[in-house]
Amino acid sequence: MARYFSALVLLVLAGCGSDFYVRDGVTDGDTFYLTERAFVDDDPALQSWVAYTLMLSACKLDSGGDNPARTSSYGCEFSARMLLVDTWDRKRKLDAQIEDKYLDSLLAVREAGFLDEYTVRYFGREEWQVPIEVDVDKFRRWRRKNLPRHKPQTLITGSWNYARNVPAL
Repeated sequence: MARYFSALVLLVLAGCGSDFYVRDGVTDGDTFYLTERAFVDDDPALQSWVAYTLMLSACKLDSGGDNPARTSSYGCEFSARMLLVDTWDRKRKLDAQIEDKYLDSLLAVREAGFLDEYTVRYFGREEWQVPIEVDVDKFRRWRRKNLPRHKPQTLITGSWNYARNVPAL
């Protein structure tokens, strides 16, 4: 069944044009399409980012609106980051030899209990509704000692497009 689904998605992706629909520097759309690499590259770090990408895009689609690609919320970003870390943690438990500097750092953040704060500190927006218990000041103190010179990352393994622009099979 998974092979059938993957083949179907690859066919849909093959039918996508290479055009990106951009407004104000942001790729727009109402439908999210994974890149082919997401289906064929089993690198554990990449597959962790695929999980992140799928969670974030599904949450944005669930939020609705005319242009889900532009939706941003604390809940979507936090849920996607949590899934990213959970996926990476599971993969590390299967193979202790794998490593990824960023994902290992994010795992340490979660283990210290600061994933909420991390999400707000590095990806937050003014319009986000953030739970009151999020303590960014406490995280800042922890971060100085435990994440010196940290650079946040986001790897999106797909792109937004408008479904009406993608030819039917």
